[in-house]
Amino acid sequence: MGSEDRDRLQAVLEALPAGAVLQSPSDEVLAVNRRFTAMFGADGRAGLSPGRHVHRVAELALGDGRVVRRVVEPLRKDGEYLGALWMFTDISDAKRREHDLERDNRALTELARQRNTFTAAASHELRTPLTSISSFGELLADPAFGTLTAEQASFLDAIRRNAGRMQRVISDLLLTTRLRASGPELEFTPVDVPRMLQDAVMDQMGAVERAGLFAVLDCASGPALRGDGHRLRHVLGNLLENAAKFTPPGGEITVTAAPRGPYWDIEVADTGIGIPEESRNEIFTGFVRASNARSGGYPGTGLGLAIGRSVVEQHGGAISAGGREGEGAVFRVRLPIAGPPATGREGA
Repeated sequence: MGSEDRDRLQAVLEALPAGAVLQSPSDEVLAVNRRFTAMFGADGRAGLSPGRHVHRVAELALGDGRVVRRVVEPLRKDGEYLGALWMFTDISDAKRREHDLERDNRALTELARQRNTFTAAASHELRTPLTSISSFGELLADPAFGTLTAEQASFLDAIRRNAGRMQRVISDLLLTTRLRASGPELEFTPVDVPRMLQDAVMDQMGAVERAGLFAVLDCASGPALRGDGHRLRHVLGNLLENAAKFTPPGGEITVTAAPRGPYWDIEVADTGIGIPEESRNEIFTGFVRASNARSGGYPGTGLGLAIGRSVVEQHGGAISAGGREGEGAVFRVRLPIAGPPATGREGA
């Protein structure tokens, strides 16, 4: 190799963004660049041991704590082996970031485990005294214990109503814990959608009437949906409960549903306070509530919509929020008639 060719080769090596070594077919070092020299120093060992003439990648831990990635690229022309180009890149910063990310992930996983453990324990602890409150409420309502005045009956109704609400909150907390741990346990069977919606509306008629609202159900006939009827009814019940909570007296809740192509489309609309546009995605996150719900003093945990989204997505469907703030909210649920793609997790 002439001096001009050698100079050109050295210039190419210096232009590379990594430490580089050129090796001959007999595994002799022909040239190195300054990055390689700076990376390893006079005493550094680059690991230039002969090997098979194939592409090889390795990570080398140096004595000073640095980590270097070594890449060996064989050089060939017309099938003839001409040597190898060894390139070395300092990946110490990337490895540190990777280590920090793994450490943070472990910490987050442990925090999530502790949170779920606390939520489950607290929910169980609350359930015992709440059961006693509900039981004594039923006893007080028994005529055998005496006739209540109108005011006493009103107080008792408030106790029973709020005890029921607390029971639902506890159930949501426990279900949220299970969802985070392993996802919902769904049992897939044919679901009569019009009947399911009728049952969901009837379940919430008490809350609708107490709120002074009107409820309208308009459901077209259609094929049975493959899904978990109990979980879907819970999702629709939560949407109806929210509509009753956020709609002033005299307002209206409308439930419409119809099959469209391979889907059932279900919509729950109200004439309440609506949802700010910037909150329409985040309200499906656990413990997150829209700004106007928080400032308006409306009670709630922000769990119902998160549970609903998880259940709907496990069915292979989607749920979204719309409408206009101040004019009403619209929740749209789209569910595939055939059910979710097979994952091996669904029940019989």
